[in-house]
Formats: sequence, structure tokens, C-alpha cells
Amino acid sequence: MITEAEFESIYQSHKNMVYNLCLHYVQNTTEAQDITQESFIKIFNRYDQYDATKGTIKSWISGITVHQCLDYLKSKKTKKRFGLILSLFQSSSYESVHQLSDFDHPGVILENKTEVEHLFMLIRTLPDHQKTALILNKIEDRPVKEVAEIMNITSKAVESLLQRAKQNLSKKISLSEG
Repeated sequence: MITEAEFESIYQSHKNMVYNLCLHYVQNTTEAQDITQESFIKIFNRYDQYDATKGTIKSWISGITVHQCLDYLKSKKTKKRFGLILSLFQSSSYESVHQLSDFDHPGVILENKTEVEHLFMLIRTLPDHQKTALILNKIEDRPVKEVAEIMNITSKAVESLLQRAKQNLSKKISLSEG
């Protein structure tokens, strides 16, 4: 069991990294804060499962955070589908019950907001492994070796995921511009 002082130290050392990673997945400050909180609850509850021989504490925390983000996005997608189904049966309202939240990323300059929002929207449509490799390597600027450790795959597999993610994004960008 982790002590309160140990957990406080872990929290203080990693809270910004966790929040930024969440923000890269959801592009909304409120949602990123919620996922950050859920991630630290999981970190606290699962601390006894951390094995220093398998990787760094940073990689272990990043792995938990990535899973929290992916679970959140899946849950959100399910709620959106459910809202759409409900709206089909509600003859008085043609609006979806669950709306997507606004794009709210503090690191984006206002004049570039539309382009960046579009790019993040396209990144969100990538398969989970490609999206994770791309976010960790290209947006979080983490080395391929660390991404491999977080994702529990080989460096070669990460490179392959990055290549496929770039190809998929190129196709999606071409289609959206054409």
C-alpha cells in the first residue's frame, strides 16, 4: 500500500504530464481534468502492481493515463450513439441528446484553432494504437523506445504504427480537402 506522502510526491511530479497527455486526447480542459483525476485514482489503487523492473514510473503512469483516455473516448462514443438512437425515437426533437464538447485546447493560438481542431478531429478517428503512438511520439515528443515501453510493444511495432498513422492521416486530409 502506498503512503499518503509517497502518493503526494508522485502526484506533484507527474500531474502536469498526465494532464497534458489527457488534453492531447480530448482537447477539452474540463474533460482533461476529469480524466487526470480518474487516472490518479487508478494510480493510487494500483500502485502495488507497479514493477520497476518492467519500466519507469513515468511510463507506468503514462500507460494508465492512455488507457483512461481511450476508455473515456469509447464511453463518449457510446453515449453519442445512444443519444442519436434516442433522438430517432423522440419525434418532438431532432437534436442529438449528447453533443460533442467544444474544442478547448489552451495551447492553440486562436487564428490556428480551426485547422488544429480539424487535425485533432482526424487524429481521433485513427485506430487506438495508431492514435496513441502518434500522440505520444509526435505531440508529447517522447522517444520511440519510451512509447514502446508505455504501449508494451516493440520499438519496431511503434515505428510501424507511426508510419500507418501518418499514411491514414494523409489520406483523411486529402479526402477532407478534396
